[in-house]
Amino acid sequence: MAYGFAHRVCPETGLKVCSQAEKLIKANAVAAIVFLAVGGLFGLLVALTRWPAVHILPADLFYLVLTAHGADILIFWVIFFEIAILYFASAILLNCRLATPRFAWLSFWLMLVGSVMANVAVLQGESSVMFTSYVPMKAAPHFYLGLILFAVGALIGVFVFFGTLVVAKQEKTYEGSVPLVTFGAVVAAVIAVYTIASGAIILIPTFLWSLGLIAEIDTLTYRVVWWGMGHSSQQINVAAHVSVWYAIAALTVGAKPLSEKVSRTAFLLYTCFLLIASAHHILTDPGISSNWKVFNTSYAIYLAVVASMIHGMSVPGAVEAAQRRNGFTQGMFGWLRRAPWGNPAFSGMFLSLVLFGFVGGISGVVLGAEQLNLLMHNTIYVPGHFHATVAAGTTLAFMAMTYLIVPLVFQRELILKSWARWQPFMFGLGAFGISMFMMGAGTLGVARRHWDMTFTDAVLTFDYPPAAFLMMGLNGIFGVIATLGGIMFVVVIVGSVLFGKKRGAEEARLSPVVFQGRATAIVSHDGAHTLHVPGTITLVTIFFISFVLYYFVNWKFLSEVWPLS
Repeated sequence: MAYGFAHRVCPETGLKVCSQAEKLIKANAVAAIVFLAVGGLFGLLVALTRWPAVHILPADLFYLVLTAHGADILIFWVIFFEIAILYFASAILLNCRLATPRFAWLSFWLMLVGSVMANVAVLQGESSVMFTSYVPMKAAPHFYLGLILFAVGALIGVFVFFGTLVVAKQEKTYEGSVPLVTFGAVVAAVIAVYTIASGAIILIPTFLWSLGLIAEIDTLTYRVVWWGMGHSSQQINVAAHVSVWYAIAALTVGAKPLSEKVSRTAFLLYTCFLLIASAHHILTDPGISSNWKVFNTSYAIYLAVVASMIHGMSVPGAVEAAQRRNGFTQGMFGWLRRAPWGNPAFSGMFLSLVLFGFVGGISGVVLGAEQLNLLMHNTIYVPGHFHATVAAGTTLAFMAMTYLIVPLVFQRELILKSWARWQPFMFGLGAFGISMFMMGAGTLGVARRHWDMTFTDAVLTFDYPPAAFLMMGLNGIFGVIATLGGIMFVVVIVGSVLFGKKRGAEEARLSPVVFQGRATAIVSHDGAHTLHVPGTITLVTIFFISFVLYYFVNWKFLSEVWPLS
């Protein structure tokens, strides 16, 4: 094997850490957390404004803040972190040098300049077009330019990742196929290429339109192509955070997938079908054929769902198999009770998995059914759903991974360990409440993008049921809880990076953060070799029962409007 590059050997994992990759992981992770903090504070203002009893912002500031919140959380925070994941999954896990570090740094600076530029445009009050920025709403030219620069930078980072895979293959720094975590990162990167291409196709003409160089942009075309980027960017998140689940499970309890082949097949299903799920945003558009709608809602979306269900069983099953192998064999759930819940990396990962599956996954299937979609799509049910996927699923998983990045990459001890221990539960509870109560209010018809559900000073008014006001109030309360969880995370991580005790080989030996001090499970191609996971099978059964009940309850709601047709 060739290791002719500047590196250090991690005392806990035994992996060779490329110095350039390490610096870039640090830079992208820091930028990600900054945008998480900024976007989270904007999100608190959104939640407090939607809370009828508080209603803190006027209309113009509400839409400004909503635009910034969407861009910072849904794009900048997650993609910065995902680039860090790509470098970890390639250079670090494959024990090789990073390909073209100069291009990797170019990627970072383009992303940073672009994200700052877009934020400046929004805060100047010229670009309150919300996350979707539907034409004919027009933002300032530097808003679109910022997004374009960010996208170009991210695309360069993706190609650096692919180049690093080639380097590792040529220099034979690993044997056999790439590890499962790296394979999942490959899927995320493939989806990213499609996503960024869709963004370029629509954002470049829109930028020229904002400059006055193009007379008009067709609204239907814009919506179709934009959602090829907008929703697919969230599918990058799914592939990335599932990879993170496998990584954390391996590092914290030594978990190996029940079947590598099955898990890899599930990732391939993501590649083929997950991208198509964006169609549920445009099912009412006349530009989409009935045949396409039927295929999307009756076939394609369910193959993507099957993939998530496979991961949803494989990850907890791997944890259960590992825990039983580690000696925790008492009863059906002894493995779960004796899991390392005091480790925020593990607890954050497991909560992410449960919340993503039970709340985000089930609600996503409901939204993907065309008939139900017609009732719910332009209600606040939709933000409730993607808060379950992006906040409870992706963000919580990335927070969990950060608790491993700090000691292993930044080589710092965590400060405020009691805060770190409780932070995933605080944030998870807040994200759960936000999602559930927004979806509940959406079921009662509360509009998705409306500033004031009381319709104060409106020419035409509408009275929502009292339960809707209660749910939006509870949404505000849980928004505060989620914000407190986010603040705890930022304080712990930033404080640890700046003031945490330097972590050397002796500290790694005395207080390891990796299971048994070695990361063999994360790079192993060996499966768990068991299907004796009764606890996981029970949890999956509960999930299916919950899914069926909720699905048909919504069809019951739908049946009540049939006499109106």
